[in-house]
Amino acid sequence: MEFGSATFLFAFLPLLLIAYHLVPGTRGKNACIIFASLLFYAFGDLRHVPVLLGSVVFHYAAGLLLMGLARGRRALLAACVTLDVAALLGFKLAGHLPLGVSFFTFQAISYVTDLYRDRKNGSRNFFEVLQYITFFPQIVSGPLMKFSEIRPYFTRRTAAAAQTASGLRRFTVGLAKKLLLSSAAAGLADAVFALAPGALDIRAAWLGAVCYSLQLYFDFSGYSDMAVGLGRLFGFALPENFRYPYCASSVTDFWRRWHISLSTWFRDYLYIPLGGNRRGRLRTAFNKLAVFLATGLWHGAGLNFILWGLWHGLWSALETLTGAGKKLEKRWYGHVYALLVAVLGFVIFRASGAAQAGGMLAAMFCGFRLTRESGAIFTHLIGAKELFLLALGCVLCTPVAPKLQGALQKRGLYEPVSLMFTLALFALCVLAMVGGSFRPFIYAQF
Repeated sequence: MEFGSATFLFAFLPLLLIAYHLVPGTRGKNACIIFASLLFYAFGDLRHVPVLLGSVVFHYAAGLLLMGLARGRRALLAACVTLDVAALLGFKLAGHLPLGVSFFTFQAISYVTDLYRDRKNGSRNFFEVLQYITFFPQIVSGPLMKFSEIRPYFTRRTAAAAQTASGLRRFTVGLAKKLLLSSAAAGLADAVFALAPGALDIRAAWLGAVCYSLQLYFDFSGYSDMAVGLGRLFGFALPENFRYPYCASSVTDFWRRWHISLSTWFRDYLYIPLGGNRRGRLRTAFNKLAVFLATGLWHGAGLNFILWGLWHGLWSALETLTGAGKKLEKRWYGHVYALLVAVLGFVIFRASGAAQAGGMLAAMFCGFRLTRESGAIFTHLIGAKELFLLALGCVLCTPVAPKLQGALQKRGLYEPVSLMFTLALFALCVLAMVGGSFRPFIYAQF
């Protein structure tokens, strides 16, 4: 069951909200959310519900042991994390991934690791751990959270009218990103990447690269917006996961803005334990390269994911060795450089293999022989609607929306305008759903 499906929008979510507000007490509401989360996961991947529940039981038991043991705690943590990583790699190598396995496994690793560092970060209440790992707004694609960040909401939270309205607005914006902007870019990106290498020219190659970058951004940031909005509906404050990454001034800055919760996870549980930036520039560069290699492997065992991770790792390491990251701040060419690295990297990420990635990159810079197949994409697939949505997507990659929101708030117009805007967006999304334009979320496959 997807957030953008009719089943979720018109049955699951409304019924859950009614039940949630009818059930008295925080414990009752927690039980309602746990049941809904397991039901949500079962709708999406019934076969692997035992994998999810097995992960919860395993990490809860490991947590109890870590809280009780005086000796051997490090060995237990190492064994637990090793088993997690081995299982995750096994699923990825097999190419048969349980829904959201990368995300709920990383949350589980953070639980036992934080508990090892401080026993106060654990819980003897099984249902708290169950709710943390299975929480339905974030189980498929995050954003990742630490147990210590979400735990306070298990005992005290509110879902006031203003918070509910804010959550519905945020959810609708994310839904529109997915159904309208990402879907429009996806059709063009798929058409370009489906072309044979000899049929690509410079026009189509750049179109495909830009469209896939837009597709991925609005797909994933749209999911994150929906997750944040859903969290607000039930009184939870989930962290922001994107901060206009295509406005970054360096590769380092890009990863402070893109998939923020994953970057933070790797910083806290891999980069800092490796030494972080405390052992000189050369060691810092090596640590960054190792982290980005792990980031690529987290996405998949395919060569394209490894190359994508190394691509970002090499540029980030070079910024550390040369000090270019800080020098590029507030320089226009820094933004061009960071955007170019990101777009070229996403070509590698999207490609079916190294050969297709090489062919796409070659066509982007050397494909001056125009082909009939590439021209057909511009003739038959790009109309006024597609041009408008692509242009709108490019504009919305910049922080124009917050500035507009601020201007409306100053004039006291934000609430009525946002209400009308949200209703109009939702109507457009329903029309898009009726038209059958919904595609599964890209990061659900990881």
